[in-house]
Amino acid sequence: MEYRDLIYDWNGAGPSFDWRAARFDLNDETLRDGLQCPSVKDPTMDQKVRLLHLMADLGIVAADIGLPGAGPRAREQVVTLAREIVNAKLKIAPNCAARTHLSDVTPIVEISQQVGIAIEAATFIGSSPIRLYTEDWTLEKMLKASELAVTFAVRHGLPVMFVTEDTTRADAETLQKLYDVAIGSGAKRICASDTVGHATPEGVRNLLTFLRRDVIRGREVKLDYHGHNDRGLGTVNALAATAVADRVHGSALGIGERVGNTSMDQLLINMQLWGLIQRDLAPLVEYVTLVSEHCGVPIPANYPALGADAFRTGTGVHAAAVIKAIRKGDRALADRVYSGVPASALGREQRIEVGPMSGESNVVFWLESHGHEATKERIARILERAKASDRLLTAEELTNLAR
Repeated sequence: MEYRDLIYDWNGAGPSFDWRAARFDLNDETLRDGLQCPSVKDPTMDQKVRLLHLMADLGIVAADIGLPGAGPRAREQVVTLAREIVNAKLKIAPNCAARTHLSDVTPIVEISQQVGIAIEAATFIGSSPIRLYTEDWTLEKMLKASELAVTFAVRHGLPVMFVTEDTTRADAETLQKLYDVAIGSGAKRICASDTVGHATPEGVRNLLTFLRRDVIRGREVKLDYHGHNDRGLGTVNALAATAVADRVHGSALGIGERVGNTSMDQLLINMQLWGLIQRDLAPLVEYVTLVSEHCGVPIPANYPALGADAFRTGTGVHAAAVIKAIRKGDRALADRVYSGVPASALGREQRIEVGPMSGESNVVFWLESHGHEATKERIARILERAKASDRLLTAEELTNLAR
């Protein structure tokens, strides 16, 4: 039996946008914006290099490898990561953040020439009225700074992505002028940023459609989207962006400024389930584990797909259905009968536990799968203890009861 024949999918039942026709890439912000998270630790260079390899393994085609204008240490790390891309022949294109100041763009030029790889300069400047008012900026000053920075980078052979911060709260006229100056100065990519997580999915589509139709206007310029998660909409906004943008940004476990960015791992999983990509997602487990352990970001037990409880149940009704599917010898069926994400896609498996909400089927399955005969006495003894507990029983407790 093909499991797809057993699921009616309302996600594709209507005449809505054909998401599978979308064509876009991914840009990983873990090593730059991700490390701006107030609570994270800075990983070692070896750990950052490993993370870069995992990004490439996951088919992520671009990565922000730092802001070298921040100082000597930041510059040294960017050099190391750029060299790793060259030496290991990684299929990932580096970019570096830079304010629209020559002091930020110059180090990118120098590193690109030193290492022998094109590094995209992601030159950024605020664009919303609230930012302009707070900073006492004038539009004329911003346009001049943008033109100088982009022109300088292009003249020195760098590809340029011109980034407007707080794009989702900026007016159309200001955006039009800023992007026109940047494109006219040689930028081949523009990036809309939901810097404070203000946008809804509808807002993202409206903004990106405006930029595609009224700013790019058929010119050979790519469009990026960079989102934050302040309203908890980071992943759904990024998925909405894939319908219009050429490239979407995210970070491992969604780490980043304040509550963070779009979660790259959740984005990848949802794109795979949506049919937008087809790739091996098994490296996601190491990808998020590395960031969790070495950046000091605990993964909640109920974190989607990658948390400890994602494919684990101690509830009788749920467990009974999963067990029946397992007994049919059909892993795909077991993965889907009570799960929207197949555990096998991540190299994981369904786990049956025993606790106060468990039924006899939980106990029988646990005993048999751990080499114990499921006698009536054992089943009764374990169920009695489980029903009296306020949590799932541990493996040690179950083993002792089975004996």
